[in-house]
Amino acid sequence: MFIKSSNKPALLWQDKSVTYNDLLRHIHFYSTLYDGSTTSKVAIYSGNRFEWVYAFYSAWKNRSIVVPIDFLAQPDEIAYILNDSKPEILFCSRDTAETMKEVTPLLSYELKMFVFEDLIYNEADYTIEEIPESNVHDTAVIIYTSGTTGSPKGVMLSYDNLLANLVSVSKEVPIYTSERTLLCLLPLHHIFPLLGSMVAPLYVESRIAFSPSVNSADIIDTLQKHKVAIIIGVPRLYEAIRNGIMEKIKQRFVARLIFGVARILGSRNFSKTVFKSVHERFGGNLDYLVCGGAKLNEDLARDYKTLGFEILEGFGMTETAPMITFTRPNDWKIGSAGKLLPGVDFKIVNHEILVRGRNVTSGYYGKPEETAKVIKDGWLHTGDTGFIDKKGYVHITGRTKEIIVLSNGKNINPEEVEHKIMVISDFIAEVAVFSKNDQLQAIIYPDFKKLREKSILNLEEMFKVEVIEKYNRASSSYKKITKLYLSKEELPKTRLGKIQRFKLADLAEKGTTQKRMFKKEPVFEEYVVIKEFLESQKKSKIFPDDHLEIDLALDSLDKINLQVFLESTFGIKVQEDTLIHHSTVEKLSHYMKEKKNKLAVETVRWAEILKEKVDLKLPDSWFTQNLFKNTARYFLKLYFRIKGEGAENIPEGSFIIASNHQSFLDALFVSIFLKNKVFKKTYFYAKEKHVKNFFVKKLASKNNVIVMDINKDLKTSLQKLAEVLRNGKNLIIFPEGTRSHTGVLGEFKKSFAILSKELNIPIVPVSISGAMYALPKGSLIPRPFKKIKVTFLKPVYPGPNDYDALTDIVYQKISEELPKQVKN
Repeated sequence: MFIKSSNKPALLWQDKSVTYNDLLRHIHFYSTLYDGSTTSKVAIYSGNRFEWVYAFYSAWKNRSIVVPIDFLAQPDEIAYILNDSKPEILFCSRDTAETMKEVTPLLSYELKMFVFEDLIYNEADYTIEEIPESNVHDTAVIIYTSGTTGSPKGVMLSYDNLLANLVSVSKEVPIYTSERTLLCLLPLHHIFPLLGSMVAPLYVESRIAFSPSVNSADIIDTLQKHKVAIIIGVPRLYEAIRNGIMEKIKQRFVARLIFGVARILGSRNFSKTVFKSVHERFGGNLDYLVCGGAKLNEDLARDYKTLGFEILEGFGMTETAPMITFTRPNDWKIGSAGKLLPGVDFKIVNHEILVRGRNVTSGYYGKPEETAKVIKDGWLHTGDTGFIDKKGYVHITGRTKEIIVLSNGKNINPEEVEHKIMVISDFIAEVAVFSKNDQLQAIIYPDFKKLREKSILNLEEMFKVEVIEKYNRASSSYKKITKLYLSKEELPKTRLGKIQRFKLADLAEKGTTQKRMFKKEPVFEEYVVIKEFLESQKKSKIFPDDHLEIDLALDSLDKINLQVFLESTFGIKVQEDTLIHHSTVEKLSHYMKEKKNKLAVETVRWAEILKEKVDLKLPDSWFTQNLFKNTARYFLKLYFRIKGEGAENIPEGSFIIASNHQSFLDALFVSIFLKNKVFKKTYFYAKEKHVKNFFVKKLASKNNVIVMDINKDLKTSLQKLAEVLRNGKNLIIFPEGTRSHTGVLGEFKKSFAILSKELNIPIVPVSISGAMYALPKGSLIPRPFKKIKVTFLKPVYPGPNDYDALTDIVYQKISEELPKQVKN
């Protein structure tokens, strides 16, 4: 299982290549840095790089045990592993050496460190020496479990444990061959990528292509440049890749049609032909996508199959080095984890999967009691539930430790519930369920980018109404979600993507208590400046960990204000992604501190912004515009019991109509009471997504409809609306931004007030009542004979009022009128 000498390339990174002979020379050099007779264990604490490989095999050359450490682990976690296993030597990179300064005081013994960048290698000084064979029953590595239960343990894996896996995938089922280049992407401190993307390819004298980063551009470049045939990945990686592909497919009707046909046909050859460009983007040489670490979502698997890819899914654990099952090429059954590793015995006792074989660990390092709990009479108790079907396919259904058992005796599989919730909405990035006080509760990490695109602000209400209530209506009483939490950050997971369920209750508690009040307030200037600005905007106390979306609920205008303020104050361009990736007040402040070009506090000057040149051609008004309006008025008066009052309050010259929003027909309800000459000068705006086909675009261009993406680029949109008013025209705006579910007046966005104040244009408040009963949200067909009342109130002139005061005055006027709402 060790490395053989040859001039074939072994390691690839961008334009750099290391042959097997070069590799053996480097291993020889590293092995001379310490004495194998006095070194029982060697730790490696670094991200993936060539030196990681050199250090690893130098330990095996010196008959030492390797202890890999997660390069993203916290100092206390690193100290725990080192104190538990006590390696005499540690290899690290310059970056991780900085963290070791915090770790060293926590250690209970002396540790010798080697920093990769400080080692001086002279090729001429080192010969090509192959690694001698070791006793197959000796411990080769100690892999610390990732802690899904909160208690990491060192799993001792022998050379024979590893060989059981290697022989299965290279000789008995030749997935790994000398011709297939493999992509090394996952961190090598886990046994799955360690064996799958380092030891196995070197065992068959293949090539390992290292990606410079997990950035999609770097991955694609590595796949193409090195003609990669095998990717070792986890479901999260494949989901990210799939999402990128499907986003492009969904944008084109023909692509969607072809995808649908490919799904029906189920032919890999057909799919590889019609999606040739997708395969070429991935280098054109991919044979297998190997997936492990967590269960693969079946919908995700079907999408890959439709695209012509084959995923070899497996099931296993660190304790089995790592495989128990794997999918054979050309024998992929979606929903299963493949068939058993050759030589593995399998049985189910009390719903739990038990296995035994050459691949099973001898136990946990220094923990005989923990070992005895999981290995009994030679059988490893996996903690997983599942079954094996008549054709030998193994199906995993859950974790025994994760099954939620309620006091009434009902058992709930959390993964099953999570999947049902996940498919309800595209706005969910992650979801997890857990039990608290004998009730099923859920925590959702929203997809903030998609929510921004749709301008959804009241996240809690949206997820409760559109997701949890929908799920509960279709679920048994004991599976209903009783409480929902929104998370400001990704849910806690192991590096391979498994949810750390033991942390969920604390995460939920963190989001609902005032722990942030006890957090030390930052005092650096950038934080203070941003905090004071946000407090002036939101009129409330700001805390360091306030989330821009969840806690502060910044709307489109708030975000534009913030972006303009940041750009003028700190002298750097602020993209929307900046706010997404630095989503709390403290994180954003640290980013500004690091990137700023200046620090000079400036107020947001909307007057100057609205004067900026903007490319806008006002739509032509056809004679059909008033014809359509008058016809609609006649029809609506027959279909509904609709009446209008106060049209005499409409002033001469330009004005802004600001109305509450109850139904999809509100703009029409307001328009039919405008005089023809007024209506001809009145403009509406429509979201780009609603005006896509040629006919609708043509209709919009001739009927005073301005098409703009007000959610995506509010600044430009407001500049266009200002241009309309400067041309002596009128605008109809709905300040709530979205229709009311209940008829209760929602919060007003102050865009209309900015336009009014800066252009000295009056605002006509309009109250619409009864429309929510005539066309409830989600209903396609209006309900006839419902009473609807449209009231034009006296105009509000900006005068000395600021934006907030103007907004409040208009809101108050409409609010006072609404209690007179028509009873339906």
